[in-house]
Amino acid sequence: MVPSHPPVTTYFLVANLHCPSCVSTIKDVLQGLPGVSWVSPNIVTSWVAIEHNPNVSVPEMASKLDSAGFDVSGVASTNGEVGLADLLRGDHSLALGRSETNYSLGPNEKNTPFGRFFKLPRKLLNTQASKSKSDKEREHLNHCELCRTKGSKPSGPVVSSPKTMADKRDGQLRNRNVDDEKPIHGIHTSTQSLVAEDDKYQSSISEGRRWRASMAIQGMVCSNCANGIADKVKELEFITKTTIHFLSHSGVVEYNGTKEDADLIVATISKMGYPTELDEVVDMDAEERLKKERTVRIRINGFYCEHCADRATNSIGGFLRDLRVEKRPTLEKPILKISYVPAGPDFTIRHILKAIEASDPAFKASIYHLPTLEERSKRMQAILRRKISLRAWFTTIVVIPTFIIGVVYMSLVSDHNPSKMFLMEPWKPGISRAQLALCIMATPVYFYAANLFHRQSIKEVKSMWRHGEPKLRKILQRFYRFGSMDMLVSLGTTIAYVSSISQMIAAAVDRPSGVNDANFYFDSVVFLTFFLLWGRFIEKYSESKLGDAVDALGKLRPTTAKLIEKVSDTEEKEVEVNIDMLDVGDLVRIPHGASPPYDGKIVSGETSFDESSLTGESLPVAKTVNDDVYAGTVNKDRPVVIQITGSVGKSMLDQIVKIVREGQGKPSQIQDLATRLTKYFVPFITLLAILTWLIWLILGLSSVIPGHFLDVSSGGWVVFSLQFAIAVFVVACPCGLGLAAPTAIFAGSSLAAKYGILVRGGGEAFEKASRIDCVVFDKTGTLTMGGKPTISDSMIFPSYDVSEEQRSYFLAALKVIEENSSHPIANAIVSFCKNETTESAEVSNVEEIPGKGLKATYTIESLQENFEVIVGNEALMRDFEVSIPLAVATNLQTWKSEGKSVALAALKATDSKATYRIAAALAVTDPIRPETPAVIQTLRSRGTDVWMLSGDNATTAKAVALRIAIPEDHVIAGVLPTEKHEKIKWLQKTLKARRGNKELVNRRAFVAMVGDGINDSAALSTADVGVAIGSGSDVAISSAEFVLVNSNLECIVTLMDLSRTVFRRIKFNFGWALVYNLLAVPIAAGCLYALTVNGQHVRLPPVWASLAMALSSISVVMSSLALRSRLPGVGFKVRKLTFGDESEATARAGYGFGAVRARN
Repeated sequence: MVPSHPPVTTYFLVANLHCPSCVSTIKDVLQGLPGVSWVSPNIVTSWVAIEHNPNVSVPEMASKLDSAGFDVSGVASTNGEVGLADLLRGDHSLALGRSETNYSLGPNEKNTPFGRFFKLPRKLLNTQASKSKSDKEREHLNHCELCRTKGSKPSGPVVSSPKTMADKRDGQLRNRNVDDEKPIHGIHTSTQSLVAEDDKYQSSISEGRRWRASMAIQGMVCSNCANGIADKVKELEFITKTTIHFLSHSGVVEYNGTKEDADLIVATISKMGYPTELDEVVDMDAEERLKKERTVRIRINGFYCEHCADRATNSIGGFLRDLRVEKRPTLEKPILKISYVPAGPDFTIRHILKAIEASDPAFKASIYHLPTLEERSKRMQAILRRKISLRAWFTTIVVIPTFIIGVVYMSLVSDHNPSKMFLMEPWKPGISRAQLALCIMATPVYFYAANLFHRQSIKEVKSMWRHGEPKLRKILQRFYRFGSMDMLVSLGTTIAYVSSISQMIAAAVDRPSGVNDANFYFDSVVFLTFFLLWGRFIEKYSESKLGDAVDALGKLRPTTAKLIEKVSDTEEKEVEVNIDMLDVGDLVRIPHGASPPYDGKIVSGETSFDESSLTGESLPVAKTVNDDVYAGTVNKDRPVVIQITGSVGKSMLDQIVKIVREGQGKPSQIQDLATRLTKYFVPFITLLAILTWLIWLILGLSSVIPGHFLDVSSGGWVVFSLQFAIAVFVVACPCGLGLAAPTAIFAGSSLAAKYGILVRGGGEAFEKASRIDCVVFDKTGTLTMGGKPTISDSMIFPSYDVSEEQRSYFLAALKVIEENSSHPIANAIVSFCKNETTESAEVSNVEEIPGKGLKATYTIESLQENFEVIVGNEALMRDFEVSIPLAVATNLQTWKSEGKSVALAALKATDSKATYRIAAALAVTDPIRPETPAVIQTLRSRGTDVWMLSGDNATTAKAVALRIAIPEDHVIAGVLPTEKHEKIKWLQKTLKARRGNKELVNRRAFVAMVGDGINDSAALSTADVGVAIGSGSDVAISSAEFVLVNSNLECIVTLMDLSRTVFRRIKFNFGWALVYNLLAVPIAAGCLYALTVNGQHVRLPPVWASLAMALSSISVVMSSLALRSRLPGVGFKVRKLTFGDESEATARAGYGFGAVRARN
């Protein structure tokens, strides 16, 4: 019996595959061959894919194509039995039909994503059918409409030239060294193993990696829910970090393991009763590589058979690019997920979509977007609000007749009113018609409207007592750490409803002669649910408004853009496309009033952009060629052309939204205290309610309290005591404690983003910033402009004469050496040397001396001389024992007294024992920021210590300090980068906290560090609060709690004011929630019952207790929202700094600061 073999997919590279008519011809030629399942030509990639039985001859198919006038450049074939690991190793064999030729890997054979590629030998073609070049061109013209339209010679395709593409691919394959071939992490095509989804292979390469899973979590209503989920997830052994945000209904979990472990996390949370959807799983180890990579999902409409998925996926295999198929489509779910590194305009998502559509006329490909985490969270919030509102409106309908019967008729209408008399008549012994009506109305309210609370409570209990899970909680812990607000509400309404039903059953059994409506709480069930549902709805609606400022940032990006496509070397055309169709490298025109779709760099034109949406700076920023522009900003002047540099999800706008969102979820210390309290709140209230019931019951039964206290006619002291227990359950509100900090942090983060401040550190950063006693500024780039310092004075070869040629070569060498540094002073020296000489120099052995400068060797070939050069600060010169002439030293002192930085260069010949001699002395001017004097004066006027930290020499640093009113004894100069964090530690140890102008000896000072460079990153991390200038390095920004996007130092004052306002609001919210519970619970428990007002005992009935509880949560949320108002003492308003009129000019010039006014 002949064993059956899986089908084989063979690919032919056809150079002159031009148009749809060529596609039809190829299908007609090959589809009729015995054993061929399907044929898929692709005019974009020039590949023709054929699935066939292994016994079909590959040379025969090639001959058929050749006879039809097609130039077959090569062939690749993949056996369906070959696994992914073998494909990656490249050691599998190929099935090439029945030809007797021995096809070993030789000079004409290369690896491709499809398998091994063969430069097709002519002997494999049927020599009788093979035609001359002119015959093939005539044959090709018979079927190629495009070639017939353009002339007698075959021409290029509609999309791009297949001939060119084929030749290019062919050349790439020919030029690649087979011996050096690496595994191709791309598309591996066959009918059984087509993409990189081999389970064993994927698990072997992903096991033990670090992953970050983001998920949307439904059903969280307070901080207790979030804490319970976090505790449960942490029980999994591979978890390293867990952050759950109950306000945004989302969570981020970091873990070690495999990508599939995220499913276990989702399952764990879902089992707790919180439906969870996985948003994304990111390989943290591969994030650096992913910075350049784009991952997209492509929906392919038009699938009509089981081969369509293979055909669509195979169609992109012809791109010899960094492209990887993450998930292949299916007939049921035609969505293809790929990752690739774009290289626009030559290789973009547009080419990929066209290649897919070219593989079959029925296919229509488009970008498919999964809902973002914010969209899912908003959808979940909307679903929850809808559920609450439906129940709230239902309860509102019921509460009207309940109010009429239970309050108006029973308390306000005369006892002789016929309607009241009818309602109060017994329906059955002990049960009035009114109570029957109230029971009928309360039952659907309890079972439908209040089921949100009941269901969540049941889920919490099930989760707490679930069996078979690892690391079960201790039995004792389950009794003192459980529950949430839902459980308190559920217990309160259940006790009220069940006790009323019990009274009805007791009345039916005992058949009393009278009716006492005070024994029933049906109206309380309705009123409780009514107040709670509307309170919860208002609370959730208010929460959804907290992050509006951040949501608005994400809507700044346009939906379409004007793409510039190159038609020929001299012709371009402009096409309006969806921004999903753009990739890194594409050219886009930004007209007046439009926004860039992504971050980019101007390549043509000059204009100005309004960047206030990102930085808070209202003045337009001038932009010219090579300047960066950002998504979310607006072109306020002439049209410009930009080249996209930031892809989807990686623009500055995306990073701002990400930073703000992450910062909003980071708790403060006071929030941690609230979290610890709420964990024990429900058990404490439950115990207190039981004790309340028992104490009142014991006092009543033992006759300790007077008998006239008993205001119920049936049920006795049991029912009387139960009213107080229900009130305690209902009035207690842990939500107020849980909402106190996160709502204020949400509002504060949104306000900070509005004013150009990104809060990376969340609530903890706000808390620390509100206690800042000392601000330490880095000099260069922070107090000064830093970006473009200039050389104001110079001395070249001051102590000896050299030829002009030697001088030019020295400056050329100095330029090349300093190009190895990114320091602002190095940039100034490079610019100076460029203006002084046009020569080039050969420099070698460049060595950096940390914190001091550079050392290198350069050669003057025309003079056959070699020199060693050192360039840096005075400390470097001392290390190499360089003697500084008196004239140079005098000039250096003068420059430093003027606040200028100095740089020195010395050289010596390499072939002698000569010592280094000064070759150049340079004075570097770095202008002081215009706002610096005003900011320093404002900080000092409010009692904040201001220090300056600099690597510059003491004379220069103190001269700068003098110009901006920083005392000399508050200047730390000559500090190496590795020493900056030590100075911060020293200040933390020696300085004391301040309250106004008074020093507190019992508490150390909180120190803030403001910096912009890589050498500031350690100091930013060491300081209690790190503030990074947005124009600085990425390392510095990643080390800071706050980032000033607009690089304006006035934001320091705004930051400190906002932090104090936010933290005061957190403390107010927390204090209010705490005081509320401390006062409301004792009143609900009956502590004031002995007092009477107008003959009535002072008490808090369950109905009014529910209203008080709802108002508590609402008031906390509204308090945080009030931060966004401009009411004095309630909202936040930016302090504006102004200069005094007389000294404004000198202050801006940096020669003084004059009077500074802080204007609110």
